Amino acid sequence: MDIIYIKIIIFAVITVGNAFASRVPLRNPHSHGFFRFFVFEFILILILLNAEHWFTNPFSALQIVSWLLLLASIILAVQGFYLLHEIGKPKAGIEDTANLVTIGAYRYIRHPLYASLLLFGWGVFFKNPSIPGGILAGVTSIFLIMTARIEEAENLHRFGNDYTAYMKKTKMFIPFLF
Repeated sequence: MDIIYIKIIIFAVITVGNAFASRVPLRNPHSHGFFRFFVFEFILILILLNAEHWFTNPFSALQIVSWLLLLASIILAVQGFYLLHEIGKPKAGIEDTANLVTIGAYRYIRHPLYASLLLFGWGVFFKNPSIPGGILAGVTSIFLIMTARIEEAENLHRFGNDYTAYMKKTKMFIPFLF
């Protein structure tokens, strides 16, 4: 079977799973989960686009940049999920936290998990930079910003003035910027 058909099958199977997992937010285009669905889809396309180049020339500058971004992404995701679970004390799913988390990575950035996806997307892009890959990584970044902005409105509703004060002390994705 040709590699393109395998990629199409992989894309279809994962997209069905992503759509099933996102079925509730996909019915509400005003929720952060709606836009996050597309972030996962764009990253999946980037992965499939660059799959053959994942381990090509492993010590080149671009591969080293890629691996550093991917490693940072994993570290940020692990810490973000851990803190949301331990400090946020979710009532149901990880997004239904009872407490505002302001320690660890959350001390500097409001969205460590989205920052992790941002780093991951660009890390995958640097596996084999191309114009289509750059467009996908850029669109992914835009959708992550849209996702974060909608989630911030939801968090302002949930946590009120505490979240307003938290927003003034932290950055969205990248600490110490501006």
